Amino acid sequence: MDFAFGPEDERFRTRARDWLNEHVAGAFAPSLQGSRRPGAGYDGPPGPADAHRAWERELGAGGWIGLGWDRAHGTYGNRPATLTQQVVWAEEYARAGAPARLGHIGENLLAPTLLAYGDDAQRARFLPPIARGEELWCQGYSEPEAGSDLAGVRTRAVRDPGDGTYRVTGQKIWTSLAQEADWCFVLARTEDGSQRHHGLSFLLVPMDQPGRVEVRPIRQLTGDAEFNEVFFDGAVARAEHLVGGAGQGWRVAMGLLAVERGVSTLAQQIGFAQELDRVVRLALRTGAAGDPVLRDRLVEQWAELKTMRWNALRTLGAASGPGAPSVAKLLWGGWHQRLGELAVRVRGAAAALGPERWTAERPYGLDDAQRLFLFSRADTIYGGSDEIQRNIIAERVLNLPKESRG
Repeated sequence: MDFAFGPEDERFRTRARDWLNEHVAGAFAPSLQGSRRPGAGYDGPPGPADAHRAWERELGAGGWIGLGWDRAHGTYGNRPATLTQQVVWAEEYARAGAPARLGHIGENLLAPTLLAYGDDAQRARFLPPIARGEELWCQGYSEPEAGSDLAGVRTRAVRDPGDGTYRVTGQKIWTSLAQEADWCFVLARTEDGSQRHHGLSFLLVPMDQPGRVEVRPIRQLTGDAEFNEVFFDGAVARAEHLVGGAGQGWRVAMGLLAVERGVSTLAQQIGFAQELDRVVRLALRTGAAGDPVLRDRLVEQWAELKTMRWNALRTLGAASGPGAPSVAKLLWGGWHQRLGELAVRVRGAAAALGPERWTAERPYGLDDAQRLFLFSRADTIYGGSDEIQRNIIAERVLNLPKESRG
């Protein structure tokens, strides 16, 4: 099987690489210094939000946001790109060490959903600001009692009989980038007495509603707070910002999840390869590579990563079944977690020490290996736990009896 890209793809690669070389190392480099790189498993960059917002606008001005969006309903300021060219851009972005994105939720999740399920007015209102890098989004799905079991959401949205607006009340959790987002797409229950996947609706809710929307960061093992709790207390969503129709939220939400693990998987693997390379170089520098067991583990990690890439390329653009995203999630989640374990094992006893002395102002610092190890503990949980992915494969692909959820 030939995994090579064609001549037009390589010309596109040159244009992408030239633009990134100029801009990543240009005016934005000082303000974005130290930002995390794509593929490391992080959902939000540290550092000044203003600099990252400026970077999003720069990407938008260059036409690099929304590559490959369906153009059947019009164009939105972005450039056309084939599926393989989208992969090329994602790979070059990762290779350039470009900053972690603030706008990826709007670009890669909401936009394809509006193209598939939204109406013309919704597409005209929301897609151009996403393409320009001007409006940022977060995802209001998981709740304290409805994480992996998304059909158990209890957030309610009651329609005002007067002006037709919806009043949203409830709590969402593990909401990436909520502290920076301008909007949140929310899965809420709009029909009294409804249960499970019935009676849900997909609403677009503005975050700037003081007293009605509250964001509380969640401190993680790494000391960072990329995730948040979001509390809605009568937050207003306009009637025209209901996507797909009342009570159709489950269909829209499942359509969104189907695009969540697409082209970005290949870019993620570039980031994984960079992390693996750092671990290998560390093993050579410290002499840990002389341990035959550790050396075998490093080779296994390399071989598994190559296999994941070839599988992703093999299925690129194919009409994948319901189990394909679950298989991909199982593969990379476990792989990345094992890499984190291997990184601290290569460090040996030194992995227990921080890179700098802890103070009251800086409770603790972590080096790359320690951060990778701690954050990757969540890889087999967030985005759908391994147990949920196996259930999906068992029930929807292998047609095994469904697990009792009574």
